[in-house]
Amino acid sequence: MGINFLFYFYSTHHFKSLIMRNVPLFLLALAAVFASCNHEGKRKRQRARDTSHYTQKDYIDLILDSNTVNSFLQHDTSNASYIRNFYRQRNFHFAWIGNDGQLTEQAGNFINLMKSDADFGLNDSSIISRPLRAVYDTLMMEGGKLKPGDKTASQIELALTAQFFVYGNKVWGGLTSDTAKDLEWFIPRKQINIEGLLDSMITRPANAFEEPVNIQYKLLRNKLKQLAALEKEPWDSLRATEKLYKQGATAPVIAGVKHRLHLLGDLAAADTSSVFTPALDSAIRNFQDRTGLKTDGTIQAPLLRALNVTPKQRITQILINMERLRWVPASPPSTYLLVNIPAFKLYVYDSNKVDWSCNVVVGKPGANTVIFSNEVKYVVFAPYWNVPPGILVNEVLPAMRRNSGYLARNHMEVVTGNGKPVSAGSINWSKATASNFPYIIRQLPGGSNALGKVKFLFPNEYNIYLHDTPSKGLFGENKRTFSHGCIRVSEPQHLAEWLLRYDSSWTKAKIVDAMNGSKEKFVTLKQRVPVYIGYFTAFVDSEGRLNFRDDVYGHDAKLATTLFGTKADL
Repeated sequence: MGINFLFYFYSTHHFKSLIMRNVPLFLLALAAVFASCNHEGKRKRQRARDTSHYTQKDYIDLILDSNTVNSFLQHDTSNASYIRNFYRQRNFHFAWIGNDGQLTEQAGNFINLMKSDADFGLNDSSIISRPLRAVYDTLMMEGGKLKPGDKTASQIELALTAQFFVYGNKVWGGLTSDTAKDLEWFIPRKQINIEGLLDSMITRPANAFEEPVNIQYKLLRNKLKQLAALEKEPWDSLRATEKLYKQGATAPVIAGVKHRLHLLGDLAAADTSSVFTPALDSAIRNFQDRTGLKTDGTIQAPLLRALNVTPKQRITQILINMERLRWVPASPPSTYLLVNIPAFKLYVYDSNKVDWSCNVVVGKPGANTVIFSNEVKYVVFAPYWNVPPGILVNEVLPAMRRNSGYLARNHMEVVTGNGKPVSAGSINWSKATASNFPYIIRQLPGGSNALGKVKFLFPNEYNIYLHDTPSKGLFGENKRTFSHGCIRVSEPQHLAEWLLRYDSSWTKAKIVDAMNGSKEKFVTLKQRVPVYIGYFTAFVDSEGRLNFRDDVYGHDAKLATTLFGTKADL
């Protein structure tokens, strides 16, 4: 997606003269735009608006003619009930144009907000209509004031209100919840009161209005402006003749890497030499860290591939993630856990900031970790591992048919649904199938248990949870998609201590003993902790750095098709 877009069908001068010469044509253009910008998707039940703060003196004296409103609404059927209700509540008084014909401060702020979005990546005519933008720019040239008795005032007033509902639903609400679920997103969607937001927009000082979006959305939107400056830069592919370059090396590609890292902000000072300097080593490590590469300070193929991703492609990636951020709470709880699947990280938030983080292993493609949210309710020390049906059918039953000692060798046992042990020798394994096997196979607590020494439960229909693992070496891998869907945590003891930090009976020593015990022990948390399993391939970290990650499950590609209509260049 590009950044600099044309929003005028006509020049400002031509549009001004068109309005002066032919008012009906201008009104027809406005009507056509709003007819084409109808908000798609299912209508939500309207919420009662809080109008208790209104008094007669709050209103602008100018009043709309109800016939004018009805005529306008014939061209905006999707938001007609919102618009009609809004003006009825205020007895049809203007909201955006003052008694002197001057656009209000709030109107200017709203249009500037839309123009900023349109200029920096949101390439959609519904973000701000071309006629509305042209009218505003013309008014600004004339001091932001309509002439007395200007017949276009009512249409501009109504156009701004209609545009607010179009913009708010699209930019603050995003795709419908049904569409998000089709894209495998099962975190409950945030709710916005669009009418209440309009009340807030027109009654508060321009700088006091708070957009109902997550802080990450705003941070990513600001990063679009930085990438906009790079779109016109040449972005030829960097190529190397050697497999690896490190400090002290000299090669033409090194100069190209320096230039690109300087453009991207990783290398502070421009350097045209072909010598691999210590400053370049530091810049490469910073870039590698924020793009999810192995942080080794060397120039190799993975680094060059990441540097060859164009600004246009990165902008598309940001826009995809901004759409996801429209769905999440604008103000999340102050304390929660966040697993970002593409980053292979668990972030522990306390008092609205990251307290600590650690590496995780997530589901391999085909056994995707599900995107959803819940609350951590239990810590389970020395857990059993009940073999899931898929692993039972595909791995354990075939293994038992080949070797009857498989269960004993892997510290497993057969039990009934009530936990009563069953002798493995009493079962005819050659005839055991998924449909006729009546038992549970579970792995005993201990160091070799697939769940490690502790698991963290938030009961859900997907049977996904956080847990320890005996396979510690996988946390050193760069791309950590190895599990069957559950999330393996590299610092399970730290997480257990953090979750139980307000329970004085659970000291560090007691937690260590319980993890190394031979009997499973459930502990119910006194305070449940929200957990979000998310999917963000572009985000801004606590140091203010723009991060990118690979689209490990192909969710970006699906969302790009939904947003942009065609396969995006990712």
